Amino acid sequence: MSKFVSGLPSVRQVQLLIKDQTPVEIKLLTGDSLFGIIRWQDTDGLGLVDDSERSTIVRLPAIAYITPRR
Repeated sequence: MSKFVSGLPSVRQVQLLIKDQTPVEIKLLTGDSLFGIIRWQDTDGLGLVDDSERSTIVRLPAIAYITPRR
């Protein structure tokens, strides 16, 4: 398991999204999109909660990009 480096710009950006509870789109490498609010992040993935309060764990290697949906 890799060490969580909180000083990296990508980690800080996700932490801001979590803090502000900003709705996001997570585009996966498969082309699928997930929508919701990121609740947590660790070295392996993100916790996403959608409008139906359904929780999903998204593995970091599966993510193409994350974009805010304001």
